[in-house]
Amino acid sequence: MAVPKKRTGHSAQGKRRSNWKASKPELTTCPNCGAKVLTHTVCTACGTYKGKVVSRKAEGFVEEAKAEEVKETKKAKKSTKKAEAPAAEEVKEVKAEEVKEEVVEEKAEETVEEAKEETEEKPEA
Repeated sequence: MAVPKKRTGHSAQGKRRSNWKASKPELTTCPNCGAKVLTHTVCTACGTYKGKVVSRKAEGFVEEAKAEEVKETKKAKKSTKKAEAPAAEEVKEVKAEEVKEEVVEEKAEETVEEAKEETEEKPEA
């Protein structure tokens, strides 16, 4: 690794660092509200950039309306699902009751037939 032969003097060091300084940031005025704003950035006061509403701070922010529409559609979908779900459960319950009734009727018919057969068999014996 390269190592300097002699130490750098104060004046040489200062001359080298003479151009190493902070600069003032460029400021512009917001066309909407007139506040001082850094160039190429959104206005922190009103939320606009190049005359368009961009930030949520602004009054006419578009995404809020879109977000509300999305929320409303989701709520509508959930409410329709909730409305459909009990109806589907009722249909299932009705079908289950009908099936139970049919099974009971079939068993009743079978028991009646078996009883008839038993009564018919007894006199013959």
